[in-house]
Amino acid sequence: MAATGFANRVRFVIIQLRSAMSVMLAVLFMLATAGPSVNAQSDNSGLYAIINSLPAQRSGPRILGVPRERARAPVRRVLEPGMVPLAGAPVEPLPKVDPTTFVVVLGDTLGELLAGGLDDALGDVPTATVIRKTRADSGLVRSDFHDWPKVVRELLASDQKVTLGVMLLGANDRQAIREGDVTHEPLSERWRELYRDRIDAVVQAFAERRVPLIWVGAPPMQNGRLSADLVMLNEIYRQRSERAGAVYVDLWQGFVDAENRYSASGPDLSGQVARLRTGDGVHFTRAGARKAAHFADVALRRILPDVSGGPVLASPFPGVSPQGLPLPPGSEAATLLPELQPGGIERMVDQIARLSNGLEPIRLPDIKVKPVAGPVLPLTGPAVAGGGALVSTLGAARGTGPEASLLNRVFEDGKAPPPAAGRADDFRWPRTP
Repeated sequence: MAATGFANRVRFVIIQLRSAMSVMLAVLFMLATAGPSVNAQSDNSGLYAIINSLPAQRSGPRILGVPRERARAPVRRVLEPGMVPLAGAPVEPLPKVDPTTFVVVLGDTLGELLAGGLDDALGDVPTATVIRKTRADSGLVRSDFHDWPKVVRELLASDQKVTLGVMLLGANDRQAIREGDVTHEPLSERWRELYRDRIDAVVQAFAERRVPLIWVGAPPMQNGRLSADLVMLNEIYRQRSERAGAVYVDLWQGFVDAENRYSASGPDLSGQVARLRTGDGVHFTRAGARKAAHFADVALRRILPDVSGGPVLASPFPGVSPQGLPLPPGSEAATLLPELQPGGIERMVDQIARLSNGLEPIRLPDIKVKPVAGPVLPLTGPAVAGGGALVSTLGAARGTGPEASLLNRVFEDGKAPPPAAGRADDFRWPRTP
């Protein structure tokens, strides 16, 4: 028994020594061939990135054949257009170029957050830049605090380059409007008239300078009364902006649940559920601002084809966008049909008529409207034969001839029709060719 136990211990020691020698040979082979450096040259970037992410040891100048200074340096990647950066991976910034598209964002704190989202949305367009001209706690009611119509006129008359304007406000406008010594309650009849006039003043300032404007509606709020009032304000924004040729963007459906109620969380641009609103129930989080900017970005790229990166075709109507909007001097629009939105075609025709400068009126081609339904065919009326006579009996309906005889054989006598030569039910023998 003692000899057997001694033999087992010797065998165990031999196995351990053999394993240790295998490990040492593997390490010596990697040191001799510079292991991961060769793998990196063979485009095995995944393993190389993992090795580079390891912390550098204090003893020894190399980590598995990688110099310490290289092991400490993170893997850098250049973000190309259309690529999404991975979390934690540093991205090389796009080369700096002189901007040619100037997107000016105006409004309150929601507008400021929207500007940050647009900055991210236009990150793939190095020639576009976002300019913030927002003012916290501002709106269209307190003109003594911040007069937006006046500010917009001065901005467009200044040296500031403006290719397109984006407006978002309204959260601070549930206040009384003073008209001289008279105070009008929020959303009263006179209050709405004065509020519409101030919206018209802002939109008209952009139209006179032939600068496109995107008016973004306010999102829902956690406060139910505030959300109900914003529904009415958004309708005013939509009516007055579209009436003057601007584009209205609705954010409401992007920040509500399936029952059209305020939701602080929801799907972000990647489809993952994320926190979209802050704890106050008013402002956007970073993910919410990026989602809100997506709606404005879609409209922006349709108005300015140069930003979308697609082919820019000559417009048949100079100075007019595909949506019937005035474009800044030097811009050209793609030859697309105007959007079928309320008043879209009427604005296009009106714009063309004003550009024609008294020339022959443009006549639209006649459109033949297809009828909704064809002739009415009664399903319960009397059966009529081919000549128009009433059908009295089945025999008269079947008529005469071989077909009538076959129908009588099948439906009256209950006999199967005779098999046709070569058909699957032809069991006659011998088979006829």
